[in-house]
Amino acid sequence: MKVAIAGGHGKIALLLTRKLADAGHEVVGLIRKPEHADDVTAAGGSPVLVDLESASATQVADALGGADAAVFAAGAGSGSGVERKWTVDRDGAVLLAAAAQLVGAYRFVVVSSMGAGQGDASSDNVFQVYLAAKGEADDAVRASALDWTIVRPGGLTDDPGTGRVTVGDSVGRGSIPRADVAEVIAVALETPSTVRTTFEVVGGDVPVAEALASLSPGPLAG
Repeated sequence: MKVAIAGGHGKIALLLTRKLADAGHEVVGLIRKPEHADDVTAAGGSPVLVDLESASATQVADALGGADAAVFAAGAGSGSGVERKWTVDRDGAVLLAAAAQLVGAYRFVVVSSMGAGQGDASSDNVFQVYLAAKGEADDAVRASALDWTIVRPGGLTDDPGTGRVTVGDSVGRGSIPRADVAEVIAVALETPSTVRTTFEVVGGDVPVAEALASLSPGPLAG
């Protein structure tokens, strides 16, 4: 499978790139800065330069390069202001979804956030706007023709992965290593039961594959 990852230089994206490459998949890492290319290559991916804040859907589609699946793992980052929560966290996901449909990359995974959709779009608080933007992005993807999966992790840590998680519609507040989020995405890409599902995930006691297999695919899946 050929997988394109938007936000290809992010921590989760690089971990995911290595997991997918080690499993024999071809990975394209979409990056905004040329200086990030070497890190993507080192992780086993092929870097492609494209800026989701300025590119057209056709340009992003070209960058996907015939991918079978796409992952939205981009984000404006903790130091960004309100405006980029809309232009990256929301609009970037919408743009990638449009591009994926253009090239037939119908398997589509979004790295969202616990609490997405519960923010206040009119707030001056950046985190409130972030949650609102992520919610609008998720809604747009769910309205698409894609075979989507929306992953909403709890607080992210850089601890070593455990390979064990808790998933569900609502799992309560908690944290999860980025390595385990990457594992969830890698497994979800090949797990039909995750198609058209939105789920929260935190650290837990259930092996990732077993946890995801317990989900029920949504309507129009397959």
